[in-house]
Amino acid sequence: MAKPTGFLEARREKQPYRPVTERLRDWRQVMAPYAPEHLNTQAARCMDCGIPFCHQGCPLGNLIPDWNDLVYRDRWQDAIERLHATNNFPEFTGTLCPAPCEGSCVLGVNDDPVTIKAVELAIIDRAFEEGWVQPQPPSTETGKRVAVVGSGPAGLAAAQQLRRAGHQVTVYERADRIGGLLRYGIPEFKMEKRVLDRRLDQMRAEGVVFHAGINVGVDLEIAELRSQFDAVVLTGGATVARDLPVPGRELGGIHQAMEFLTLQNRRCEGDDIPDSEFISAEGKHVVIIGGGDTGADCLGTSHRQGAKSVTSLEIMPKPPGGRAEDNPWPEWPRIYRVASAHEEGGERVYAVSTKRFVDDGQGRVRALELTDVEMKSVDGRMQFVEVPGSSREIPADLVFLAMGFVGPERPGLLEGLGVALDGRGNVTRDKNWMTSVPGVFTAGDMQRGQSLIVWAIAEGRAAAAGVDRFLMGSTDLPAPLP
Repeated sequence: MAKPTGFLEARREKQPYRPVTERLRDWRQVMAPYAPEHLNTQAARCMDCGIPFCHQGCPLGNLIPDWNDLVYRDRWQDAIERLHATNNFPEFTGTLCPAPCEGSCVLGVNDDPVTIKAVELAIIDRAFEEGWVQPQPPSTETGKRVAVVGSGPAGLAAAQQLRRAGHQVTVYERADRIGGLLRYGIPEFKMEKRVLDRRLDQMRAEGVVFHAGINVGVDLEIAELRSQFDAVVLTGGATVARDLPVPGRELGGIHQAMEFLTLQNRRCEGDDIPDSEFISAEGKHVVIIGGGDTGADCLGTSHRQGAKSVTSLEIMPKPPGGRAEDNPWPEWPRIYRVASAHEEGGERVYAVSTKRFVDDGQGRVRALELTDVEMKSVDGRMQFVEVPGSSREIPADLVFLAMGFVGPERPGLLEGLGVALDGRGNVTRDKNWMTSVPGVFTAGDMQRGQSLIVWAIAEGRAAAAGVDRFLMGSTDLPAPLP
């Protein structure tokens, strides 16, 4: 363990951020480096808890107390080896994961939990700075060929694991650049794309082949795919966005969040996007429907583009500041959270529902009519019910729908393969991560539904073990999930 009395001597310190006035002027990552002496103190708060519940909070099974202790003892190279043993991409999770491990930290029973996520990010950043992250090509080639369709975190994790097992791995991505939502869904200020690119460089050096701009099932026929590869891994994500079919939805100025975020990310990549095609919040009243991470990403992007005002709407009531009685440790704490984008401004409105979008007379949205709602039992079922007399309008020149995703796209790849789907439209799989089609596997949001990046990486690793077992009869690859 780290320092036995560390949790008694030090308070939790959150990851430092650059000043709001500074970061709103650029697209660089909002987080600032953690001073080594402060990080050492934070790692020392990891206590001798007997049963580290942070393990069960992390789908990857990260050995969190181990690398906290190593950081405290200034053994950074050992720390990255222990971290990489369970997580291919700690730079992604250390930046983007909501840290369910911290919600399960034993210290969190009656105190602030350990800053696990900040320590994790510091370890991998130090490892890249010191040159400890090197390609690990396989020592033996199996001669087996595997196609991974989709280059998000699940696909990249599966690809790296399978390549290190000696298989020839080709990753297909329908977008023009590799990375999936890591590339075009996550704003630059949340994770700079150089962080993604340096990991892709490592994978290329290991022998992973990437093909961007190929929509499998459309540009590449299913029959050709199956004939070229011994196994296929489907990791295309849950990309069908939830819509809002209320009056006025057809008006101009109403967009799905990913349309907005993708265009800005393309500009940050240097793409020349004409103003006529670009979605800009400059000088506009922006309304974001959806209070999750995607909504916060739209919020931060709108601020940087110069929005006149930004209002975020959430149908659920405002969460409490601390755990409610029906939300005990070590469950995920359902509490009020403030993301970096929320610190930058904007209004958050809870317990409201959108009734209609108001036309400006020229086919564009000018306002949004909403009403307060509350949860009530109706015929034995809890439903949202309008509060009488609460209907009102708020200005809206630009509206972003950030209400999550309902499942994977079926036309093309999934229909062409003929894989079975569950009642929610997700791809089904067996305990070996194989779909209903022999030799075709799946992982990530495509089979789980919209979820966390840490689940995607864990499932990509587990699916890789399933593929290796299918191809070779047995596997030495770790499988963190059943």
